Amino acid sequence: MTASPSLSDHDQRWLRRAIQIADAARNEGHHPFGALVLAADGRVLAEAGNDSLPPTGDPTRHAELVAAAMAARAASPEVLATATLYTSAEPCAMCAGAIYWCGIGRVVYALSEHDLLGLTGDHPENPTFALPCREVFARGQRRIEVLGPVMEEEAARSHAGFWMK
Repeated sequence: MTASPSLSDHDQRWLRRAIQIADAARNEGHHPFGALVLAADGRVLAEAGNDSLPPTGDPTRHAELVAAAMAARAASPEVLATATLYTSAEPCAMCAGAIYWCGIGRVVYALSEHDLLGLTGDHPENPTFALPCREVFARGQRRIEVLGPVMEEEAARSHAGFWMK
């Protein structure tokens, strides 16, 4: 697991798509998170917004977990090993575990978990984990490349005013 040096135009394009998915989730009344999994050949294997619907819904339906699971059903382990999961916010410990177990080889995220906490505060529907995804991935046997945080200001706009409810 290593941090990539810079954000390419290709990565920027797909990360913006993840942020658009987060905005769509918010517009549907869900928490503003979005993710997609892109195969190395450019095929979108999965897209998902957060649909966990706390406090009464399934709290495990985070965008990253749902996208990773969909991609694992749609592609072979060989394809997943070279795929990238783009996400509007750093994967939490649960989502990082799902990414690891699905065998996705690369993660690009916008908003850091630390900065997300600054936006959500102590909101009961988002008890932010202070555990960077790099630390979760570092404990595994499989190498996962990580690039992030990048484009944090852009991703933070999806959360503006949302957590004040």
